[in-house]
Amino acid sequence: MARVIAEREDVIPMLAEVFRTYGFEGASLARISEGTKLGKGSIYHFFPGGKEEMAEAVLTHVDEWFEQHVFKSLLEHADAMEGIKAMFDDVASYFHSGRRVCLVGVFALGNERDRFADRIRAYFAAWIDALAAALLRAGREPQAANALAREVVGGIQGALVLARALDQTEIFTDTLSRLRGRLLPV
Repeated sequence: MARVIAEREDVIPMLAEVFRTYGFEGASLARISEGTKLGKGSIYHFFPGGKEEMAEAVLTHVDEWFEQHVFKSLLEHADAMEGIKAMFDDVASYFHSGRRVCLVGVFALGNERDRFADRIRAYFAAWIDALAAALLRAGREPQAANALAREVVGGIQGALVLARALDQTEIFTDTLSRLRGRLLPV
């Protein structure tokens, strides 16, 4: 049975889960309809540009969440170490302690990578740059801050993949704990 959704924004989190589960290519109209509980007419009412518009909306939603919760803390927190701590806490929460895959990572690994290359690149670059900036403010040298930021973001993403592949969420939580220990004083 079709469900009533009042706003386009209400649909985006549901679309995100469909894309997380099936990727862009695998997210058929039938799967999108099933995941959103919307009929084809309603889906195209909200997204007349079709699946590509849906994916853009979902990527924008992810970007906005990370900008507000992760990047802003890293860039603006008065105490850089507190901003880094907040990043780890928010990342653990967002990825449901390793039970939720990274949608941007799904897009980066799939056939849709080239279609959304600029968006994917910008997301990861913004995260690395924000973390490196916080590490600089915390006293790290520029080259070390950049290398460590790439290592941490890569470690988080890799841990998400491994946790999912092996169905062991503790891989993600253990990795976050180790990475946190590398960046934050005990």
